[in-house]
Amino acid sequence: MPRATAEAAAETARRLVEIAADLFAERGYAAVALDDVATAGGVTRGAVYHHYGSKKGLFRAVTAHLQQQVAATLVAAAGAADGPHDRLRAGSHAFLDAVTSPRTVRILLVDAPAVIGWQEWRALDADSSAVHLREALAEAGVAPELLDALTAQLSGAMNEAALWIVDRDGEPGAREAAHRALDVLLEAVTG
Repeated sequence: MPRATAEAAAETARRLVEIAADLFAERGYAAVALDDVATAGGVTRGAVYHHYGSKKGLFRAVTAHLQQQVAATLVAAAGAADGPHDRLRAGSHAFLDAVTSPRTVRILLVDAPAVIGWQEWRALDADSSAVHLREALAEAGVAPELLDALTAQLSGAMNEAALWIVDRDGEPGAREAAHRALDVLLEAVTG
């Protein structure tokens, strides 16, 4: 019986993260109450507290979950490409598209740095997408002494490109321009 209870609790925790991600994406962190998450999940507010301790704890879990989803998307895209330069390009473009999904951009690039703090946000990014970017840059032949600096700069450029795309939602050609600009940057880096 305890095993079934542990499995049920884990499933409830996963479901609450998904529900909270939808609510935070739709309304923003400040406009979502734990009661909203509990009601949507069919649980008590106490159950949400039990799993995450606080609204910020739940948001932290949502942020980590979305970071992992974005990383998985870029890894899959890179894995389908041939050669190190094509893998770097495919993964970078997949990142830009994944992070600009409506569910993801508001949480990861707008609310998360303010809610969980810049340092924690950077650490989550470094443990997910940035680690794959660094590996791809190394495989593409970037000099070891430049890897950390280029990883940080390209990661920042892609995050800014994502915000730029979102600011121009619906503007013809904006997404395509961001992808072309990304190609220019990647070509400059890997020559």
